[in-house]
Amino acid sequence: MADTLIVNARLVNEGREFEGDLRIERGRIAEIGSGLSAREREVVVDAAGARLLPGMVDDQVHFREPGLEYKADIATESAAAVAGGLTTFMDMPNTSPPTLDSAALEDKYRRAAGRAWGNFGFYLGGSNDNLDAIKALDPKTAPGIKVFMGASTGNMLVDDPVVLDGIFAHAPTPIITHCEDTPMIEANLAAWKARCGDAIPVEAHPDIRSREACMRSSELAISLARRHGTRLHVLHISTADELALFEQGPLIRADGSRKQITAETCIHFLRFDRGDYARLGNLIKCNPAIKDAADREALIRALAEDVLDVLATDHAPHTLEEKARPYAQAPSGLPLVQFALNAALELVHEGRLTTAQVVQKFAHAPAQLFDVAERGFLREGYWADLVLVEDAPFTVRREDVLSKCGWSPFEGTTFHSRIASTWVNGVQAWNGVRLLGTPQGQRLVFYR
Repeated sequence: MADTLIVNARLVNEGREFEGDLRIERGRIAEIGSGLSAREREVVVDAAGARLLPGMVDDQVHFREPGLEYKADIATESAAAVAGGLTTFMDMPNTSPPTLDSAALEDKYRRAAGRAWGNFGFYLGGSNDNLDAIKALDPKTAPGIKVFMGASTGNMLVDDPVVLDGIFAHAPTPIITHCEDTPMIEANLAAWKARCGDAIPVEAHPDIRSREACMRSSELAISLARRHGTRLHVLHISTADELALFEQGPLIRADGSRKQITAETCIHFLRFDRGDYARLGNLIKCNPAIKDAADREALIRALAEDVLDVLATDHAPHTLEEKARPYAQAPSGLPLVQFALNAALELVHEGRLTTAQVVQKFAHAPAQLFDVAERGFLREGYWADLVLVEDAPFTVRREDVLSKCGWSPFEGTTFHSRIASTWVNGVQAWNGVRLLGTPQGQRLVFYR
């Protein structure tokens, strides 16, 4: 492992942007300063004024392993993530088999060892019959417990009120929730089937998976968290309506206390809206649904105003053949990790967010929220997970996509910033053109 000195960078960290240099030794950030001198056998990288950020921490991905490796796996999707400046990921439990006990959890950690390009953590899932496994979970082995309070696959929809109450009462980690009300969705779908048969248009998706379904389920999750004092993080907020449910203010308050109930949105809710279904069809079909332009605008404001705490991807790849099926048969989910940071930085170019706000929502906050040790910040002593961003336009092409599914909803989009380099644990993994070396990802450590 070569030590590295990055000079002439514009560092973005903890609300500040400043000119400086950063030294990497033995995989960690050894020194941050200005005018640092190169040492013998040290690799020097001249950033030439480009922005140096902490690597992004994506707390919501579906890398599909085990069970669905034909469309994605830990190696391919983490490679795409690192190419996009995402150096840490937390993977969801709705695999095949689902991650519902400690044995399944450790199996995923074994699979990632030596194959993951980024640092990794895996959630334990909740179901109607694994409350004992949740109670027995060592909180240092998972970032959180994922509860599907809306439609899901297999055994992962928790719709037993007694079990749901028990999970919120006994969870030893934060609970993260997918909030959509299944009976409302099923009723909406039945009405559209009665009207259109098998020819339901994809434009109906935000009406079938409606804002009312999101609101009802989010209200239930928040009421349970308040009743039991549970740390709750509500995933992928897609509507303006739900924003009123959450507290405005920083994740970590001035007195050092932390919000009990937090929320996040995802990059596709900030870049697409109902008008894009006509162009992209099932390629942007996801759950919850992408909704109206007014919702998109409200979500961007909520990030800027600290109502929403985290920005994530909900990366969920499917093959083009699957996406080409009729609406009712086409699966929900988008591949997003490779171009999510580029898309977020477009909001900076548009004057909607600052780079520091993007870093706060996409790196600092998820690391703090899930008690991740020594990552998510540019701090001396922390692991050197870094991304160098150049303001140079490029257009996304299908042949550039590293995800196994082989496509991106951003194809043809011109972004104004590109990922010039990514370091994982102090080792350069991406040079702006290709992956370098071998996977360097490590299992996450949680301060609990």
